[in-house]
Amino acid sequence: MNKAQIKALQKKTVNEDQLAFDHLSKSEQKACFGFCDQYKQFLDRAKTEREAVREIIELAEKQGFTDIDKHLASASKRKSVPRKVYKTFKDKCVALAVLGKDNLESGTRIIASHIDSPRLDLKQNPLYEDLDLGLLKTHYYGGIRKYQWLAIPLALHGTILNSKGERIEITIGEDPDDPVFTVSDLLPHLAGKLQNNKKLSEVFDAEKLNLIAGSLPLGEPSTKDRFMLNILSILNSKYNIVEEDLISAEIEAVPAGSARDIGFDRSMIGAYGQDDRVCAYTSLMALLDTTTRPEKTGICFFFDKEEIGSEGNTGAKSVFIEDFISDLLVLNKEAADNRTLRKVLIASQCLSADVNAAMDPDYKEVHEKLNAAKLGHGICMTKFTGVGGKSGSSDASAEFVGIVREIFNQKKVIWQTGELGKTDQGGGGTVAKFMAQLGMDVLDCGPALLSMHAPFEISSKPDVYMTYKGYKAFFS
Repeated sequence: MNKAQIKALQKKTVNEDQLAFDHLSKSEQKACFGFCDQYKQFLDRAKTEREAVREIIELAEKQGFTDIDKHLASASKRKSVPRKVYKTFKDKCVALAVLGKDNLESGTRIIASHIDSPRLDLKQNPLYEDLDLGLLKTHYYGGIRKYQWLAIPLALHGTILNSKGERIEITIGEDPDDPVFTVSDLLPHLAGKLQNNKKLSEVFDAEKLNLIAGSLPLGEPSTKDRFMLNILSILNSKYNIVEEDLISAEIEAVPAGSARDIGFDRSMIGAYGQDDRVCAYTSLMALLDTTTRPEKTGICFFFDKEEIGSEGNTGAKSVFIEDFISDLLVLNKEAADNRTLRKVLIASQCLSADVNAAMDPDYKEVHEKLNAAKLGHGICMTKFTGVGGKSGSSDASAEFVGIVREIFNQKKVIWQTGELGKTDQGGGGTVAKFMAQLGMDVLDCGPALLSMHAPFEISSKPDVYMTYKGYKAFFS
């Protein structure tokens, strides 16, 4: 073969990495950056699962989506059937659907993401004082590296139910005039004997992740617990709550501050909670931007509790999936019996919309480079997750990977493949296996991040945009 023939053969047969920026026209790059500006606003407004649900509903209603529960409750009085509907569940998960031309029994297109993120939760009896400081006890949620949560500004977001059953929403630490909270760190001058010879897993004690909440006393020196009392006085004055109300509260300490552009060129986004709100936002917008009626019904699920194994009544293990699809069957005037529901689920195709780990230039040794995702190289298809020998994984079939690959290629979506680190190096799980247990085809698919699970995660703007394009192509 001559050089030209060899070059042609390479182009025809070799799969080469593609940098997404190389495939964006000037107009698409402008659209990409504009899309990411809106995404950053979503991140700032949706730092908890409850806030994310509210934001998703607000955006959906602006695009004409109807609450399916309200519609079905008054269906006898209504003649028309809404084609775009949503359903909330326990205020912590939500689902949206655009009804397609085909019957549901022929299958649906589902994109499932999660809207919870690692954080510090206040314990039910959080308030105490020590060394003339008012403090708050926490219990960390999800997989965190404890040292990353020390000595950074934290905000409190949450919901409190008082003794009258009234709901009180709080956000403290996001407004520039708000105070913030923090976990103190041990200075290096005194850390030697206490920390230096310990394993990383032993250095940082979870029971020492306590928030500094005040240092101003109330009353005379003889007053008992006067630092706690002053904090309770402030809470009572501003929110009309007492200490017992904190028992029926869900208050999350999350990094304070806004999502920011990263780099001189503003090509990346740094923010808390991009795992997995980047997939939540891109799948939401992909469904909202479905302007023509699709052949298959398109569904977005946004779950809670993924970071702790999808447990509880708001995780992917709950009955929410079956409940929503049963409602869609009723809405579409199809049989809503168990057999039909099973047929819908088995015939459906699902993208488990979750992030992968981008290879870090400083820690390349934890990845196997031929099968590692790279920042800026588009949406990442992850055939399997799990640990070791794929334990705890949903391993997508060759047929379904082929279908998704063809969709992306036809719509000129830049994509890559990846796995979560070297074999036996680590691993992780997603909602994919719980969707697969219902019989549907499932593939993990989302952008890769740097610093995943840190208080400040990094995404690539073209990856975010390609994820949106990929999800939109899947729905269409």
